[in-house]
Amino acid sequence: MDHVVYVDTKEKELDKLLSGEKSMIIRGAAGRKLPYGRVEASDVLWFVENKGDGLVKGKATAKSVYNSEKLTEQESEKAVLDRQEQLRLTPNQIKRWSGKRYLVLIEIEKAQRLEPFAIDRSEYGNMDDWLPVGDIGRVRL
Repeated sequence: MDHVVYVDTKEKELDKLLSGEKSMIIRGAAGRKLPYGRVEASDVLWFVENKGDGLVKGKATAKSVYNSEKLTEQESEKAVLDRQEQLRLTPNQIKRWSGKRYLVLIEIEKAQRLEPFAIDRSEYGNMDDWLPVGDIGRVRL
């Protein structure tokens, strides 16, 4: 399964993933929203920076996936801080993700920079930061 994943431009998340400085992606919410339960090891993640150009600039393979049970604020914060070596979150990002009741932690491997290409997002009305596209060839322009 292929997923289009929006990463934080301001925090240089794509550069950190591609350089190997960062080896894990985090998502979290008060409920079980995407990508909770939808990502598996060996899925391919296609990275787009959240700056509006909509271009896929990198990809990686999901090595392992952790979908949390419902967490307390303290458990959530501990889960984030315990994985900080892989996540490499800035203080702003730690604040954003700590305290979420449900966390998805995705360890990545084989990250590589790509020649940028556009995708068709017309099937995805809500501008979420995670799009389960099935096959990237279906949305590649």
